[in-house]
Amino acid sequence: MDAVWYGAAGICRNEENKIVMVLQRSDWGRKGMERSIGQVEPGETFQECCAREFWEETGYRVKVGSRLFIKKCITYGIEVEVHYFEATILSGVPAIQDPDQLIHEISWKTAEEIGRLILSFPEDRPVLIEMAEPVSF
Repeated sequence: MDAVWYGAAGICRNEENKIVMVLQRSDWGRKGMERSIGQVEPGETFQECCAREFWEETGYRVKVGSRLFIKKCITYGIEVEVHYFEATILSGVPAIQDPDQLIHEISWKTAEEIGRLILSFPEDRPVLIEMAEPVSF
């Protein structure tokens, strides 16, 4: 493998413990739900990428919070490094503004719904479900 695909992903939970998800069609035609994710552009930080992709894919301006984890793996035959961040909505309304025209739907999902979804990246299911679980004190 020659190059690594670097990306950033945002996971945003609302006051109802739902995670914002997007239905995306991949370049090879497969559709699946996922969290907002995109490729880091030249000169862009992972945090800047996360905020930009969230805006493009959902119509929400977000505050990018703490880094949750970094996923390094090979997916669909490509070596990837994706930095996952917590995201908090600052403003906006659901609107698909994706320049790649890969996003088809924006919706908020509960942990139970995430457990049943067809995901583009099924390996992310446990962390998405955990993020959508109600916080107990």
